[in-house]
Amino acid sequence: MDLPLILAIAVAALALGAVVGLLLRARPAPQPQENPELAALAGRLAQMAESQNAVQNTIVERLQTQERVVIKAVDERLQGLSKHVGDRLTDSTTKHQTALAELRERLAVIDKAQQNLTEISTQMVGLQDILANKQARGAFGEIQLRDLVEATLPPSAYAFQATLGNGRRADCLLKLPNPPGAIAIDSKFPLESYEALRNAGSDETLAVPARRAFAADVRKHVQDIAARYIIPGETAESALMFLPSEAVYAELHANFRDVVEASYKARVWIVSPTTLMATLNTVRAVLKDVRMREQAAVIQSEVGKMMGDVERLDTRVGKLESHFDQARRDIEQIRTSSTKILRRGEKIGELELEEAEREAEQVAPPSPHLGAPTTH
Repeated sequence: MDLPLILAIAVAALALGAVVGLLLRARPAPQPQENPELAALAGRLAQMAESQNAVQNTIVERLQTQERVVIKAVDERLQGLSKHVGDRLTDSTTKHQTALAELRERLAVIDKAQQNLTEISTQMVGLQDILANKQARGAFGEIQLRDLVEATLPPSAYAFQATLGNGRRADCLLKLPNPPGAIAIDSKFPLESYEALRNAGSDETLAVPARRAFAADVRKHVQDIAARYIIPGETAESALMFLPSEAVYAELHANFRDVVEASYKARVWIVSPTTLMATLNTVRAVLKDVRMREQAAVIQSEVGKMMGDVERLDTRVGKLESHFDQARRDIEQIRTSSTKILRRGEKIGELELEEAEREAEQVAPPSPHLGAPTTH
């Protein structure tokens, strides 16, 4: 049944009830001999009152039913909205937790890169433990070279007895990035010639041929190093000739300048323990710079990824904020609808009372007419 019809019936029932009430109030005390017409009228009025009460009860039940339906619809709408907001919050929370986990992974990679830098720094030891080995003369240069290299460079930066592409085996190969590339070090030097020169002393008859033999042996050894250990495309354009004695190195530079210049032309650098140490420190600095560049690239890459994650997190936070705003607007609209329903219900109640009062005034008969039978 439509709401206007229900309201009309309710108003009519209220009006009828008001009329019956007025009639009952205006009706005098029963006389010993009651008028049959009045008795019939009273019976009809009682029937009408009962019918009016039944209609009122029916209207009240229907209004209550409609009220329950409205309340149920509002509750369902609120539950659906709450579930929607809860699902969105759960989804956003999951995404945020995933983003934070990825951030922690990126930070772990950065920490690992920093630890690698620290390990590289600790591996670069200073000048120490350079042994004055007293092994056989044939292995004297190799032992000196090994001690110097192992005390200065990390194990990954060199290789002893490394075989080259031409089948030659270098005493030590410094693994440098291109340029300049790998540098071979040869520790075999003409020890016998130098000992003969030293044993000659001030005797010119022995010193002159000893110097010639020493210069010739050094020149030949320089040429051999250039031919064996300078390989285009595989090694650097130069090689090192290691002299394990500062005295031999000083003798060459003091009295055999032509031999030193020939080594320069052949791109074979003659080094002593001191100058080799300086060279190895330079190599260490180069390797450290290369490693730091590699780790810096890793850090920059991870920072870039982390910034991307932060941007995605900011975007998701913005979306979550918009969802909250939408939920707030939906709740405000629901509250507005509920307020309107309540106001309309109040207006309907007021209209029912006003209509009932007007109908009662129109239907009620004049008082004198109702009191006429009492005069008989």
